[in-house]
Amino acid sequence: MNHSSSQTSSTTLDFLKPLVVQIEERLEQFLELNEGCPSSLREAMHYSLMAGGKRLRPVLVLLSNEACGGQIGSAMPAACAVEMVHTYSLIHDDLPAMDDDDLRRGQATNHVVHGEAMAILAGDALLTLAFQLLSQEIQPAESAVACCRVLSEAAGACALVGGQVDDLYHEKITRSTTENSEALVRDLEAIHNRKTGGLMRASLLLGGIVAGSGDDELERLGRYGSALGLLFQITDDLLDEHGDESQMGKRVRKDSDRGKLTYPGVLGITESRRRAVALAELAMSEARTFMGGDKLEALAEFVLSRSR
Repeated sequence: MNHSSSQTSSTTLDFLKPLVVQIEERLEQFLELNEGCPSSLREAMHYSLMAGGKRLRPVLVLLSNEACGGQIGSAMPAACAVEMVHTYSLIHDDLPAMDDDDLRRGQATNHVVHGEAMAILAGDALLTLAFQLLSQEIQPAESAVACCRVLSEAAGACALVGGQVDDLYHEKITRSTTENSEALVRDLEAIHNRKTGGLMRASLLLGGIVAGSGDDELERLGRYGSALGLLFQITDDLLDEHGDESQMGKRVRKDSDRGKLTYPGVLGITESRRRAVALAELAMSEARTFMGGDKLEALAEFVLSRSR
């Protein structure tokens, strides 16, 4: 690596802060729904959507748009749409019937505060609002259609939802101590290429589509997104083992306790870290193929060194 972790974290956070401020301002605006939306529903939507977090996925939309020569203002609706889909998935993942979590982004999960029924409906409303934004705000119409296709595929039965189904399945089965670790790694990657990786890859593609990128640029953005998604998941698994709950804003060591497949659980800490470094290098090499890819490169290094 060319930079120390402390240098990277500081530099990356400096250029992320104004983007996050802009994203959160627009999210607030997009939540100004008409009188047909019950106030209780809007409050539940607002509770989770505006709870903070890294805003990594919408940032990826804006950075990929910038790397491809676009204007980030035109990509902001797509950035907000992907954050709505991500937040919907977190609300539903936290439900008692799913991962049964009571802490998210440093506060009680949506169903704990607003009840299970309202949490489900808030997630549903955020999911559908995301596609309303894309169809209404993205121009030209061909780009709006392409964005809807990319995000719906990433959120659908063969990607995010299907990956969650397989994640729950592996949590419930009893594994033999003699199982082949590489086979388990393939299962892990199949899950997270569809969940974490799929939505990050979609974020990169959305930014490129809005910028008017061609197939070659979109393919390179997709490869960066796939590598970054697995890198993020490995570091997330490592933090679940050794992270600080107060820094992360969610429960730690819960995945291993529930019997979920994790990279440290299958490969051990050392090999997991080695794979994370390799994925960071792969993402950074793809970022360097873009004239404006320096921020994407720095972001990959930051994800590798993150502490929350």
